[in-house]
Amino acid sequence: MFARINMPQIAIRQQPAELISDFFARVTYSQVVVLADENTVRDCYPLIGKNLPNHQVITIKAGEEQKNLDTCTYVWGELTKLRFDRHSLVWITGGGVLGDLGGFCAATYKRGIDFVLMPTTLLAQSDASIGGKLGIDFMGFKNHIGVFCEPVATLISPAFLKTLPERELRSGFAEVIKHCIISDQAMWNVLRKKPLAGQDWETLLTHSVDFKRGVVATDSKEKGLRKILNFGHTVGHALESYFLETGHRIFHGEAIAVGMIAEAAIAAEKNLLNASERDEITAYIKTVYPVVNLPANRKVIFDLVLQDKKNKGNEILMALPDGIGKARWDIKATIEEIDASLNYYQSAYT
Repeated sequence: MFARINMPQIAIRQQPAELISDFFARVTYSQVVVLADENTVRDCYPLIGKNLPNHQVITIKAGEEQKNLDTCTYVWGELTKLRFDRHSLVWITGGGVLGDLGGFCAATYKRGIDFVLMPTTLLAQSDASIGGKLGIDFMGFKNHIGVFCEPVATLISPAFLKTLPERELRSGFAEVIKHCIISDQAMWNVLRKKPLAGQDWETLLTHSVDFKRGVVATDSKEKGLRKILNFGHTVGHALESYFLETGHRIFHGEAIAVGMIAEAAIAAEKNLLNASERDEITAYIKTVYPVVNLPANRKVIFDLVLQDKKNKGNEILMALPDGIGKARWDIKATIEEIDASLNYYQSAYT
């Protein structure tokens, strides 16, 4: 017997077993496979395996560098060997890389089969698992090939955060910071008064999920409002791609933290932020994130910025805060402004 959920479900519960039992109380599938990486198989699968119905496990290597067509080919091949039909379910347990890649594989296998996201990192729980963006990196460009497709459910348990190394937790925190800056001055003021270790994750996750879900409901294909979620990502994605290509990978949130400081400086130059707001953003991010040493030859960064998906023709388009608690999108920026913003970032850490 097979029953499909008609609308995506998002649930936040402390215990993952409760999320699993609630989900399978309403649906059945011909087959279930868990897609995980070597880290989540070790640290997270033991928390859920016994609660899932009969299933197989597909394991891939961990890391952003695995988010490519070769890994997709492997996953599609494993699903084919298992004779997965269109009434089967892919249960994706992992961080943003697994969600992006696994969801893309499920959305394209036999023209689409159901998948569930059970994100295990702060980055995935607060941001990457919400909104139906799926894809892989290609030719050195982040998320260059992909689709929009919602999971049948996104099931979030803060319990998984206890399995994370501090650097991974810090990386995910960048998206939480971003959500507060662009949507909620009051929550920003609560967040910035606490260190990373002192944050109330259930409250912050609920805030991030509610905010992003509301934005996506208004603009699912990123034609307008959803573009505000790209604050910090023009500069951030360029840096992340650069370091990935050089073999000295930095984490996504570390790159976005640089991007938020740099783009806050651009917003101040455009009179969208005042100097004290810019400095407030910079000061807090500095307390959480160590400096990222930028390449001496910035041309490689600028070339990556010019390939950004948000651009239109030869125009670089950014999402920037309009005061703390609001944002605008499609704000034009120049290479000269980006260069100056990187100078600002470097001076902030000296």
